[in-house]
Amino acid sequence: MFIETEATPNPATLKFLPGEAVMGEGGTADFTSAATAGRSPLAERLFTLPGVARVFLGSDFVTVTKAGDGDWQGLRPQVLGAIMEHYLAGHSVIATQAEEEEAEDVDPADQEVVALIKELLDSRVRPAVASDGGDIIFRGFRDGVVKLRMQGACSGCPSSRATLKHGVETMLRHYVPEVLSVEQVEA
Repeated sequence: MFIETEATPNPATLKFLPGEAVMGEGGTADFTSAATAGRSPLAERLFTLPGVARVFLGSDFVTVTKAGDGDWQGLRPQVLGAIMEHYLAGHSVIATQAEEEEAEDVDPADQEVVALIKELLDSRVRPAVASDGGDIIFRGFRDGVVKLRMQGACSGCPSSRATLKHGVETMLRHYVPEVLSVEQVEA
């Protein structure tokens, strides 16, 4: 098994591509600590490595964020080994697929606007964010403000706020006049 590694815009995060499905199309899972990784045997395994601070599972990639003072030179081969061992052993990535969906904060009168916002995010933003090892999740729309949550490599990335303001907000305001601004929300 050959696993590719890619840098992300977040220097604390690397993207690992095992060459096969991780979560499959449309699925993602973000684990911010070992305590939250209970439903993913792969994430649990990665959190046993010293220096792993966050694990994000995308459609066909895994992003791992190292602890602040960690060193990729020593951690990268350990992560590669853990992912390879996991796949070669035939273990599942997620034990239970169902995760309770977070409620979206949306005014019922704005359903058409929300549908357009979600379509733009899914078709134009999420693929670009996924290529950087992350995901962007719609969390709400009220009074012209779109609320989004960054995951994976994008969470905590120094450039994520600029991406939201200069990229996503500009694009949404262009196509959806009802959008006044975009805000990042935490999990």
